[in-house]
Amino acid sequence: MQIKIVSEFQNDADIGAFKAIVNKCVHCGFCTATCPTYQVLGDELDGPRGRIYLMKEMVEGAPVTAKTQSHLDRCLTCRNCESTCPSGVRYGRLVDIGRRLVDERVNRPLSQRMTRWALREMLSRRKVFGLLFGIARFVRPVLPPTLKKKVQPPQPAGQWPLRTSSRQMLLHEGCVQPAMMPNVDAATARVFDRLGIELVIARSAECCGAIRQHLNDHHGAEAQMKRNIDAWWPYVEKGIDTIVINASGCGVMIKDYAEILANDPSYADKAKRISSMAKDISEILPSFTTEIEALASQKRAGALPERVTYHPPCTMQHGQKIRGHVETLLAKLGVTVRLCQDSHLCCGSAGTYAILQPELSQELRDRKLTNIMKTEPQEIVSGNVGCINHLQSGTEVPVRHWIELVDRMI
Repeated sequence: MQIKIVSEFQNDADIGAFKAIVNKCVHCGFCTATCPTYQVLGDELDGPRGRIYLMKEMVEGAPVTAKTQSHLDRCLTCRNCESTCPSGVRYGRLVDIGRRLVDERVNRPLSQRMTRWALREMLSRRKVFGLLFGIARFVRPVLPPTLKKKVQPPQPAGQWPLRTSSRQMLLHEGCVQPAMMPNVDAATARVFDRLGIELVIARSAECCGAIRQHLNDHHGAEAQMKRNIDAWWPYVEKGIDTIVINASGCGVMIKDYAEILANDPSYADKAKRISSMAKDISEILPSFTTEIEALASQKRAGALPERVTYHPPCTMQHGQKIRGHVETLLAKLGVTVRLCQDSHLCCGSAGTYAILQPELSQELRDRKLTNIMKTEPQEIVSGNVGCINHLQSGTEVPVRHWIELVDRMI
């Protein structure tokens, strides 16, 4: 796809990357076959190929309108199209740039600006979100049904391991998971403790930056990335070489630090190191399969579900390109793991998408759950806090993080 950029955009810092990505697109349309929003809406402009045309026309001088903005807003950034594309188009990076360029030229209505500001400032600040979510749980009985389903009752976290170990790894807490699902971090810490690894938390680390990045606050996102690097760096200097991540949305963001901060002379090298250290737990635990099998064989957990359906998050399978690890590990532990027929498609959560695009988000959730229920699960497991909460809002079948199942088994 050829592109001729007008002078207005020539000096933009990201225009080189923008052009290189667009030039790879051969407009074959394979991406439309796996785009969730195109499948629901049936509009070419609500699929990756159509959105690429809109962004290309913008930098070539075409008028930029609220209609362009709306089509880009409706993208989940699930990156399924990247897994499908035979030409290797990095659509996720492209749409991030495109959204920024559009937002710089199209003034959103006040209601949208206020909503997006509130999401950036509340969700990405752990203490603020924890306070507000605690209040929401307190008043949950009187909340409207739709909101009530989003504010799930707390799950018991259990005890955090107290044992210290000579082998340590960093654990990234994130912003919303400590308040919404502290049980996930606690289960992760217990599993690693049984393997002789102590998980250490840098208390000054914060949101990974994904919320601000995808809401076009790129400067705010980069500032959070730098603060996280500063928080983790003393541990790096002490010899810790792994950052353990149990929320795949955070994982894909932290692995992108190296690229996002590549032109920052003060942080480029550190960001590269941090990105190389970031590992999803599904990348780490397969190395300990023998030890985990031995622990599980002791049958400490009692009754376990016979049929478990796994929902692989988009940020895992398309963002980080991690596939098959969870299913393989659970199968070796004797769990019958099933995938539904559209396991490659997004559940509709997609960070703040469920709030900004509620109708589309719910439609995608309901489609996903319809297919999941065909597998007759006793339990649904996933690897990202957003997916877990979103799916649980539409079903009575328990939805948990898969590490919690491993924790119960050992």
